[in-house]
Amino acid sequence: MAKNTIRSGQTVTTFGPGAMIDLPDSAIMVGGLEFWNYDNKEQKPIVEEPRLLATIRKHFEGLDWTPPQYLFRPPTEKDFGHGFSPHIVGWEFPEWYMVQKSEPAPGNIKRRRLVPKSMLEKKGKIKDDASGKFLSVVPIRFVRACNKGHCDDIDWRSFVRGAEGGNCGEQCLQPLYIEERNSSGTLADTWIKCGCGAERSMSQAAKRDSGSLGRCSGRRPWLGAASKDPCTLPSRLLIRSASNAYFPQLLSVISIPDSGSELTELVGKLWEKGLQGVADGEMTLSGLRKYNSEIGATLEPYSDEEVEKAISIFLGKVEADADRKVKSVELEALTRAEAETGTDEPDGDFYARELDEEKWRPDAPWMDGFQRIVLVHRLREVVAQLAFTRFESITPSLSGEYDDELAIEVEPAVLSRSENWLPAMENRGEGIFLQFDSGSILEWSKKPEVKERAAMLEAGFLEKFDKGDSSPTFHGAAFYMVHSLSHLLINQIALECGYPSSSLRERIYAENGTYGILIYTGSPDAEGTLGGLVESGKNISGIVRRALQSARLCSNDPVCAGQKPNHDTQRELLGAACHGCLLIAETSCEQRNCFLDRSLVVDSMNNAAAHFFTGYEV
Repeated sequence: MAKNTIRSGQTVTTFGPGAMIDLPDSAIMVGGLEFWNYDNKEQKPIVEEPRLLATIRKHFEGLDWTPPQYLFRPPTEKDFGHGFSPHIVGWEFPEWYMVQKSEPAPGNIKRRRLVPKSMLEKKGKIKDDASGKFLSVVPIRFVRACNKGHCDDIDWRSFVRGAEGGNCGEQCLQPLYIEERNSSGTLADTWIKCGCGAERSMSQAAKRDSGSLGRCSGRRPWLGAASKDPCTLPSRLLIRSASNAYFPQLLSVISIPDSGSELTELVGKLWEKGLQGVADGEMTLSGLRKYNSEIGATLEPYSDEEVEKAISIFLGKVEADADRKVKSVELEALTRAEAETGTDEPDGDFYARELDEEKWRPDAPWMDGFQRIVLVHRLREVVAQLAFTRFESITPSLSGEYDDELAIEVEPAVLSRSENWLPAMENRGEGIFLQFDSGSILEWSKKPEVKERAAMLEAGFLEKFDKGDSSPTFHGAAFYMVHSLSHLLINQIALECGYPSSSLRERIYAENGTYGILIYTGSPDAEGTLGGLVESGKNISGIVRRALQSARLCSNDPVCAGQKPNHDTQRELLGAACHGCLLIAETSCEQRNCFLDRSLVVDSMNNAAAHFFTGYEV
């Protein structure tokens, strides 16, 4: 299996190990982490985020994978000195090609030769026996994969051999052709034909229970030519350029000061003044409080347990908030009583200020459901890739982490065989946080119409994730409502603040009856820190109102408003939602456009009477 190179100018943050990419003259699969080359392996560009790394290690405990010890940025030109060209290996895949030049065929059939890589000669071309010319080829777009992420070329001979007609036996060496028998380009109109007369439609390969593609070979091209994993799962047809060919499993955190950061800072200031003696065992903390009046007065608001934990954090023995869920720490910081959180420094990781209630609540009855608005002037997001899946994505839980509760039939695939690090990126930007009033949500959720709507959504939820005795807990109508509003706000904010909607991202918080939305920029360049989002947040009541007004009528109504969760159309996790109203770029949505229902937000054409917001109509 030949290898190619992805130069530093090409992005690898979206397409990690195992992703299939078309290059100008070939198609490749991005190599595993063993094939990500750095100039100085002892000085790799580390991304510091202890809370994220601790969460990832906890996630890896139940897996037979090498636990990561570091987070590294992908190699880029600025990380290297002169005389070295940084690169990431990409293995050529697939290894079957079709000749670009069509051959004569009856009717409207477009017939092209199907050839393996072993038949290619000069500069990756195939020699035409009739004319003696070298003809260009392009990689075939069809491959096979399994639910574990393994991927391989289709055994085209075996595929055609299973068809009726012709004499395509084990010894048949007649040429293979791919025929497009209509201009539609559908699988039903795409046929694989052998020179002996045997032929088979690609629509048969798409049938999961047909067995036409055989059993999985366990091949993992991204980990090298000889890397295979024992596997007996049935192979499934995969179009390598399709959106379901690769789903990176990402985990992200917002770098927010830990809940004990102020106390930890105090410990540092008092360390040389006597507090070090407690760590050395020379005296007890309670004794030091009495003996040293300055330390006693400074630490008076804190209990001995809190101070001892802060000492451990200061010494690096314990990672602050490492035992808490990813979003719990963030939600606590964003809903903290202080009007100002973090430090206002040019290179600071987090700085937020609460927006004065007088600027968004008066004369705005549609804002009654909110408790506070916070403008996040600076934030740092760190995103790490854990694994990837094919065919379907694995969505994180409400806590922002991955667990078995929402596991589906696909399994994540590893990024390397033995590397002890994971790729990560840090993005700096700004954001707006909207905290809902818990009492308002509780009263709304008691309405009979809301309960009826929730039962309908729960039926679809369980149809997707039901595992018998261990069925997952339904997210609840409130989560669907909050998530749907987030998408509406992203679309509206993009129209008013100057950021493209694809550069805006969301984080939905739902914990112990507390709900919130953080809409922020997530760009690795200067585009994320232009200030337009915070400036728009000062007029948040107007933005919310315009978003609600536009949501009442979708361009696909009444069809959209009447939609319900449906297994046959793979819409188990959607109510009234479509591309005309709620669906946004999947890179912006943390749940990949799932768990949405417009009827829980506004009074739509279905007259469900389950909407949360009122007073915006006039």
